[in-house]
Amino acid sequence: MSLTAASLPDDPAALKVMILQLQATLRAHDLLVQSLRMRIARLKRQAFGKGSEKIAREIEQLEFALESLQVAQAEVAPPPEPESVETTLVSGAPDEQGDGDAPEKAPRRRPRVSPDTPRERRELDPGETCPDCGGALRLVGEDVSQILDMITARLKLIEVARPKKSCRCCERMVQCPAPTRPIPGSLAGPSLLAFILVAKYDDHLPLYRLNEIFARMGADIPDTTLAGWCGGAMKTLAPLVELIRKDVLASDLLHADDTPIRVLDRSKKAELGKGVKEGRIWAYVRDQRPWSGTAPPAVAYHFSPDRKGEHSQKHLGAGKGILQADAYAGFKDLYLAEGNGEARFREAACWAHLRRAFFEVEKETGSEIAREALERIGALYDIEAQINGRSADERRAVRQAHSRPKVRAFKAWAEEQLEYISGKSDLAKAFRYALNRWDAFCLFLEDGRVAIDNNPAERAMRPIGIGRKNWLFAGNDAGGETLARAMTLIESAKLSGLDPQAYLADVLARINDHINPRLYELLPWNWKPLPAGDNKIAA
Repeated sequence: MSLTAASLPDDPAALKVMILQLQATLRAHDLLVQSLRMRIARLKRQAFGKGSEKIAREIEQLEFALESLQVAQAEVAPPPEPESVETTLVSGAPDEQGDGDAPEKAPRRRPRVSPDTPRERRELDPGETCPDCGGALRLVGEDVSQILDMITARLKLIEVARPKKSCRCCERMVQCPAPTRPIPGSLAGPSLLAFILVAKYDDHLPLYRLNEIFARMGADIPDTTLAGWCGGAMKTLAPLVELIRKDVLASDLLHADDTPIRVLDRSKKAELGKGVKEGRIWAYVRDQRPWSGTAPPAVAYHFSPDRKGEHSQKHLGAGKGILQADAYAGFKDLYLAEGNGEARFREAACWAHLRRAFFEVEKETGSEIAREALERIGALYDIEAQINGRSADERRAVRQAHSRPKVRAFKAWAEEQLEYISGKSDLAKAFRYALNRWDAFCLFLEDGRVAIDNNPAERAMRPIGIGRKNWLFAGNDAGGETLARAMTLIESAKLSGLDPQAYLADVLARINDHINPRLYELLPWNWKPLPAGDNKIAA
């Protein structure tokens, strides 16, 4: 329903009826919005467990329905208060907090705009004389409002002219050297390549859609050319990717996870049929922010054609320390003692993974025991919320004083429950999952650097899940590895608070002029953009 002042009736009684109808419509919309939000919140808590693909599709459908409903609600709602922007550093959506249902009424949040966003002042001056009497006007103040607008992206064809000159005295020919290009001999400039890489690997747009976007801008770039540019750009960036991976995997404290992706396979061995097999993307995350560590956050992605444990061992090389992951058997050899009697890695388990198992049982059966398990684990998370960002020593001290008694009580209670419940039940499996890995579940009590869960690695997997719904499969094993390398750059840049497109544009413009020892300058956490004007060709 769209109303204007001219279409409103003059009869007060009719106006009252219309107002009541609008109020009823808004109340119905509110109830449906809150119902959808609660369903989405519940599904997101299960998004990394069994049946995650089906759940992800359901979440996507519900979110689309929610968006449509909110648009309809805004159409019939009274005009909102004048909006203004909130100036803040924008580095992506905030992390999800807690596991509770969605709030009854989501607070209205103002748009957030980076302080680096260009500003333009448009002054509407009434002039110097009064329009009524012609007297002189004096300034007594001003009203300022804001409009957030967009400058449409455009393609630009740059001609690089290099005049040849000869010396009048010695006849020497003088000419400036040709500037380096991100891909030797290619038409694509660094900013265009950065746009394509981010669109494909971060926004998950297939290349045929990019072809349509560029066509609207006036350039018909074939899909095959776009694919060649992606491959050429990633070949140029390969040394930097390997440097990020080496730096991340040298850490003595890592989060790890893996997820499947479909890969084209023309051989008869394609296990999924129709020329498709299942490969894996692995993520190894270094994130010391929760305990104020000095190493910058970053993530190293790897691809493998299957899920054999040998791949994780190869990725981690000679590394050692603490590895926080799920109970995947492929990591088992990393935790075994070697010839010196010590294991390469100590295992840190994930309490969120355990909590998810109890949540599934409680949801399906309404079990009071599962509900109590959730409450006991929730109490540990309440303590974690208070010590997030504090030093490792402080975190350990608080955990020893407050978390350790709760953990000991949980173990004793779990052992007691196993005596009374069916050993084949999902509830018993959840308890045994914890008790069989109890040392790994207690490691966070001994070391303040260790997180209570593996959520950093699970967050690193989310872009893959989103991408799967768009590109469906990787072209082949080489395509899977290209995906892993591109995401290593993009996601590490985002963890450093950078705009990945601006970062990649600058790096692609400079990387061919950097000798190997200087590549460290281009790592996301070391990178500083060139001053304006220093890179005229890329501009």
